[in-house]
Amino acid sequence: MPYVTLVDLAERPGARELAQVAGAEHLVVVEAALMDATLRGVDRAAWPSDAIASADAAVARIKDAVDEAGAVIDGFLAQRGYSLPLELPPSSTGKSVLGAWARSISRYMLHKGRITDESKDPIARDYRDAVKMLKLLAEGKYSLGADDPAQAGSSGSTDVRFAGAPTVFGRDQLRSFR
Repeated sequence: MPYVTLVDLAERPGARELAQVAGAEHLVVVEAALMDATLRGVDRAAWPSDAIASADAAVARIKDAVDEAGAVIDGFLAQRGYSLPLELPPSSTGKSVLGAWARSISRYMLHKGRITDESKDPIARDYRDAVKMLKLLAEGKYSLGADDPAQAGSSGSTDVRFAGAPTVFGRDQLRSFR
């Protein structure tokens, strides 16, 4: 199961951006409305078949980027010892931190051919941030939250107990010196 879905990507970064970066270089850019319909899986009968074929090819490239992002994330999760594929229950908002990271990595993968100053590029910044957080997760310095499987063994409360050698002079031994 991928960490981010096509519908999530249709929401953000949006069909327009995905149509521009996922289409073949030698073809006309897929219309944003058609790309949105393709990503969401709705009826596309209103468009010509050659446009639909271009949209399907673009979605195949998007799926490849999503798969690459999932592989990157799984690589970091495996370092931490998570059993893969990791399936977290959806959060109350329906979004997860892994989904956000997968979106950032997928978007970066789709924009690889873009010429830009990576120090000022928000897409590259989001990618670097996602990788940095994944490294922290792999090192055990970051948690996936309340549903983190690595935290499942802990009950949530801390029970501290001290054990030591038996006392030499306890109350019973000192009672005779009174």
